[in-house]
Amino acid sequence: MAEKRVYEVLFIVDPNTNDEELGRLSESFQQTVTEQGGAVVKVENLGRRTLAYKINHKSEGIYMLLEIEGTGREIAELERRMRVNDAVMRYMTVRVDRERKRAEKLRQRRARKASRRAKPVASAPTEAAEASEA
Repeated sequence: MAEKRVYEVLFIVDPNTNDEELGRLSESFQQTVTEQGGAVVKVENLGRRTLAYKINHKSEGIYMLLEIEGTGREIAELERRMRVNDAVMRYMTVRVDRERKRAEKLRQRRARKASRRAKPVASAPTEAAEASEA
């Protein structure tokens, strides 16, 4: 069996899509992922935003984010369905598990360095202690 990986899929939906249609679209994409053996970890509606450039003569879009855990097979099917869906203006898929592992290693390394710095260093005898001995 292939290794499970984590992906983020960001897609932009036509701004003329109402909330009910947006919900159905999101549900169908989630169902596609689960049918292919993946798991949808998070679904987030990022709201209506102005685009950097016009897409299909539209200057706004509704941004949606899906976080998916799977092997990659479900991503291929999801992207195919997004490509043929007229409501989806653009989509982008990014594999994020490598970056998260790298960030976790950096966080642990910083914590080790901070704990080493926080340990009290055995200091040399002070002048007052030396004077009292004499």
